[in-house]
Amino acid sequence: MDLEKLCGEKGLKMTEQRRVIARVLSESEDHPDVELLYQRASAVDSKISIATVYRTVRLFEEAGIIEKHDFGDGRARYEPQSDEHHDHLIDLRSGEVVEFTNQQIEKLQEEVAKQLGYRLVDHRLELYCVPLEAKK
Repeated sequence: MDLEKLCGEKGLKMTEQRRVIARVLSESEDHPDVELLYQRASAVDSKISIATVYRTVRLFEEAGIIEKHDFGDGRARYEPQSDEHHDHLIDLRSGEVVEFTNQQIEKLQEEVAKQLGYRLVDHRLELYCVPLEAKK
């Protein structure tokens, strides 16, 4: 996803430092926290401060460009807002976050809501796991 373009469409003023942060977020295949975003962005532009990253992340979140997650490790983590729904599996040992979609789970959640007298309009599923066996 091109966050830089999305920021322009949302009418955000794009400084060069915001462009770098947007690019770093767009290229991230993980769910970085602010400190990791700062490391990556400052490697591109050494003039970027951690305060700039915090302000930019808050601005992007308020604009609905990125989504904030709390995976129980005490750090807010971020990913680009997506139109495609997915859930998360969090490896408690390594901290790895795996995105997945499972139609059986989606259907079951709708059925549970219906059985309880509701229509499901949105949800977030996070599975906290440990590996079945040690990874080689």
